[in-house]
Amino acid sequence: MPDNELSHYAVSVVGADRPGIVAGVAKALYTLGCNIADSSCTMLAGEFAMILIISHPKPFTKTQLFEELKPVSERMAMTLSIRHLPRGEEKRRETGGEICRITVYGADQPGIVYRVTDNLASRRINIIDLKSKLIEMGSEPVYVMLLEALLPDTITPEDVEYLLEGLKQELKVEINVRIVTPVEF
Repeated sequence: MPDNELSHYAVSVVGADRPGIVAGVAKALYTLGCNIADSSCTMLAGEFAMILIISHPKPFTKTQLFEELKPVSERMAMTLSIRHLPRGEEKRRETGGEICRITVYGADQPGIVYRVTDNLASRRINIIDLKSKLIEMGSEPVYVMLLEALLPDTITPEDVEYLLEGLKQELKVEINVRIVTPVEF
C-alpha cells in the first residue's frame, strides 16, 4: 500500500514489568489491522517500556487507536500514549554521517547523562540510542551508559574523543568511542 494512504502513529506503553505485555499490545494492534514498522522495548528497574511506530490504512484516527488500545493497557495497568506522526516523520533518519558507540563507565554521580549529552548536542551530534544502568559491585555502584550517535559529516570519532576528554577527567569516568558498522536489512 502506498505510504500516502497510511496514517502513522507513535505508541508508547509503560508499566510494571510482567510476561505478556508485548504479546498483549501486539495482538491488539494486529486485530486492528495495524503494522508495526519500528519498535523498542526495554525493562528499566521493575518497569517495562515500549515505543512503537505503527501504520494503519486511512481513514483512521488517533482517537480510534486510543479507544481500541485503552482496554488492553488498562487490563495490564499500563500507561498509554499515542502521537500522530505528520507525513515523513515516520521515516528513520540515521542516514549520512558515521554512527559511533560511546561508552561511559565510572562511579555513580549526578550529571553524567546531562554533561555527556550536552557536550554532544553542542556539536550537533544526534543521539539515536541511549541506555544506562547502575551496577552494584561491592561497596561502590558503577554507572554504565551506552550511546549510539550519528556524527555530522564534519566530525570524526577522534573529534568526539577529543571533545569528551576534558569531561572524562572532570567526572573521573572512562569514556570510549568507536565506529559502528550498520547492518543493512
